[in-house]
Amino acid sequence: MRFRDRRHAGHELAARLRERQDAGALPDPVVLALPRGGVAVGTEVAGALGAPLDVLVVRKVGAPAHQEFAVGAMAGDGVPVYDDESLRSLGLSEADLAPVVERERAELLRRERLYRQGRPAPDLRGRTVVVVDDGLATGSTARAALRALRVRDPGRLVLAAPVGSPQGVAALRTEADEVICLHEPAAFMAVGQWYDTFDQLTDEEVLRALRGHGPP
Repeated sequence: MRFRDRRHAGHELAARLRERQDAGALPDPVVLALPRGGVAVGTEVAGALGAPLDVLVVRKVGAPAHQEFAVGAMAGDGVPVYDDESLRSLGLSEADLAPVVERERAELLRRERLYRQGRPAPDLRGRTVVVVDDGLATGSTARAALRALRVRDPGRLVLAAPVGSPQGVAALRTEADEVICLHEPAAFMAVGQWYDTFDQLTDEEVLRALRGHGPP
């Protein structure tokens, strides 16, 4: 299974979620997309479910000497979620990462202010929260997102993505009430390899998508 672009992936994912909604598994849904790529997928999902769309900003925590190598992630005002094996292999402690966390927290808050445009975060108590991303690789960002959302007392927490690594998807089943992933290829190397077009979204594209849906 390949996708032409994120819109096509969102359309296919939305069809599966509509089946779950018709079966009564997604009452009172709100869709939270992980920007930026997840917003293009989440727009299609929210439209199909008749649900409001909002964002949950997640930032990866990179190793100090190799920022491109993620050793953890954090979402909202939740505490960072680390990959213990990566920390051990690099000889790092959580204290070593404090400056990185402070910098990424500042960027996370900046993006939340930009995307929300003064809107408060949605009240998720008792609602079905559908967390959408464009793909699941290691699952570190989705794990941070789910843990940050769990403390906000949702009625049901669902993670949905068009494609993901089998290992990443399996690990996330303990974090969500349900994980819906259309394609779990054994030869998974990167999310982008399963899209014909995988361009980066801009902040303006994210804002346009959010303006097209009512507040949660």
